[in-house]
Amino acid sequence: MTDIIMSFKETNRINILEQLIRKEISQQTAATALGLTTRQVRRVMRKYRKNGVAGLAHLGRGKVSNRKINSVEINRAISIIREKYIDFGPTFALEKLTKHHGITFGVDTLRIAMIREGLWHPHRRKIVRPHQLRQRRDCEGELVQIDGSPFRWLEDRGSVGMCTLLVASDDATSNLEHLLLVDCESTQNYFTFTKGYLEARGKPLTWYSDKHGVFRKASKQGENCAEDSQGLTQFGRAMEELHIKMIFANSPQAKGRVERANNTLQDRLTKELRLRGISTLKAANTYLPEFRIDYNSKYGVKPKNPTNMHRLLNEEEKGKLADILLEKNVRIVSKNLTIHYDNLEYQIQTQRPGYTLRKATIEVWKDIHGLVRLIYQGKELPYQIYQTQPKAEVVDSKRINQVVDNLKHQRYQSYFDKLREQNWENYQQV
Repeated sequence: MTDIIMSFKETNRINILEQLIRKEISQQTAATALGLTTRQVRRVMRKYRKNGVAGLAHLGRGKVSNRKINSVEINRAISIIREKYIDFGPTFALEKLTKHHGITFGVDTLRIAMIREGLWHPHRRKIVRPHQLRQRRDCEGELVQIDGSPFRWLEDRGSVGMCTLLVASDDATSNLEHLLLVDCESTQNYFTFTKGYLEARGKPLTWYSDKHGVFRKASKQGENCAEDSQGLTQFGRAMEELHIKMIFANSPQAKGRVERANNTLQDRLTKELRLRGISTLKAANTYLPEFRIDYNSKYGVKPKNPTNMHRLLNEEEKGKLADILLEKNVRIVSKNLTIHYDNLEYQIQTQRPGYTLRKATIEVWKDIHGLVRLIYQGKELPYQIYQTQPKAEVVDSKRINQVVDNLKHQRYQSYFDKLREQNWENYQQV
């Protein structure tokens, strides 16, 4: 006698079909009870009358599926992953296998194979802490989240070390509107970032950022914060001139969309840069527009309202942009016609009588390239750098790793230079 393996669903059909044979119920009633159509009930009845209980068992049970992936193809995929995509997750690895190697089976199949081969370890599900949800804005350009993500984006290639990716993510669409890889989060780098954004996309209604010193005046005395005479940071003053409102998040979760984008970028962008052998910031920034388009096609969503709230710059605004996106500080001219700025003493050169500029209030403009201009009553004053005054550097918390890495690199370089000199002297003596 042969054992018949049946599911609960199949065994449940026996009683219904027996009632149907005894004409205790109609085909319509049987179809409703079994979740089938009357035509399917008639077909099942024919199998049951002909083969009995065995006719109700699924014919494919215990057999190899016709859709089973060939083990040779799975082994080929695993070999490619070992060679080129060793630390890729299953989803990202499958994208590369499909695009470059013609492998098209499902991600679950690849995930199981990678776990079996020790190439992927399932993550323990995190305990989700509840946060108040906020609906997306309706229109693109209505609210743009900006943030800097310090990370070893180029890993150990080149001499860059720790650097920062500046990210602008639209709240309505989750699209990456602009990306820029820089050495650190600084006012000048954010000016460069903003200039590229405004020229490409136009002016958004609102920036949504954290309380980094670049965006918001430090509340604690002694914190480093580049600010102007009105108490705004340099970036805040520039945005006020451009009529772009600034909103500050009280926690990372409040601007969760750009934070989650940073996590995805640290995984995917780092690996894309590695596959292309990119080792400099310039080469990385050349590639970022291509990456951004591919990212938006995968993760972007359609806004509720198709209206784009970005305000395109006209020719006059484009001309004034260079005089807005820079640091502007106020200084009082001494009786010797000198001012102090950024650890330097500037001697003003003028043909007019010296007393006309004594105690005068002038503006010091420093652009994104580091060029300093002295402005008095709308005109630029010539100057000469007279004396350097050494001063301890105040380092922002997000730049500590970069400064330490630079000092470490300088120390190693000095050590190896000295070692080479000693070896050369020993060689000459021999």
